[in-house]
Amino acid sequence: MKSKVKKISQKYTTLFNKIGEMIVSVRGRVLREINKGQVILYWQIGRYIVEFEQKGKIRAEYGSALLNRLAVDLMNRYGRGFSQRNLEQMRQFYLTYQISQTASAKFDLSWSHYCELLKEDNPLARLFYEKEAVENNWSIRELKRQMNAMLFERLALSKNKKKVLEMAKHGQMIVRPEDVIKDPYILEFLNLKEEVSYSEGQLEQALIDKLQYFLLELGKGFSFVTRQKRITITNRHYYIDLVFYNRLLKCFVLIDLKSGELDHADIGQMNFYLNYFKENEKGPDENDPIGLILCAKKNEVFAKYVLGGVNNKIFASKYKLALPSEKQLHNRLMLKGRKDFRNA
Repeated sequence: MKSKVKKISQKYTTLFNKIGEMIVSVRGRVLREINKGQVILYWQIGRYIVEFEQKGKIRAEYGSALLNRLAVDLMNRYGRGFSQRNLEQMRQFYLTYQISQTASAKFDLSWSHYCELLKEDNPLARLFYEKEAVENNWSIRELKRQMNAMLFERLALSKNKKKVLEMAKHGQMIVRPEDVIKDPYILEFLNLKEEVSYSEGQLEQALIDKLQYFLLELGKGFSFVTRQKRITITNRHYYIDLVFYNRLLKCFVLIDLKSGELDHADIGQMNFYLNYFKENEKGPDENDPIGLILCAKKNEVFAKYVLGGVNNKIFASKYKLALPSEKQLHNRLMLKGRKDFRNA
């Protein structure tokens, strides 16, 4: 009798789980369709406003009065969601995304996502963030964070004009080890004060405590493997701060944290770690591991010479505990000869 009751219970659990999966799936599809319908609706409203203004040749000083009147009338009949500010965003949305005759079916993000994207003046950066948000399923919060951290500009620092255009059209493409490296890395999510000096151990613990955010900052394809990986050679123990794996590059990524300035000894130490991993940890179908030294300070000229001629792939990047200003990154772009980047 107990056996029969147990079988019925198991079958019921299976039935319940199947129904639950179907409910979640259908609700998800319905929500996506509602979001897409809302985006297309707002695009069309923006289009009608622009066409009305153009046909009536409404001057700029009367445009505000038009939107104010329209907002009052729409809200009186259809409720909230049609304030003057919202109508201005719909108008801007259409002007930014003027796609052939009708709203394109390629609108894959929510209206809130597009409102954030409209804040980006650089069309290349905006296109990049849109591609990345769709491909990586970024939430509104993550999109804001990546835009505030100026991800596009940081990735563009190491690319020529042609590569920047490709990145804007297709998103971040991970083909070579160089493609996953940023400089600087922005660790504002740690909530550590920039003016305070932290030990490497404190920084490591803070990154582990906020591992999910650190993975997002590292970028595509990263998964955490271990911390303080021990290497023992001739009875001497050595420890690698952080070990990750990148599934797109099919290789281990070893990270060493430095609270001070990059030194030539740091390169030798990382080279040692990579040689060990190649011989003892690398799988037959995997690529050679790469090393990343995250340091508080780095002299570009010194880094160029100390990293040159090393057989293993070793990179050195600075980390910042606060979001960079646009002026700071613009100055770096100028130093790297990217004067035409903003006008690309």
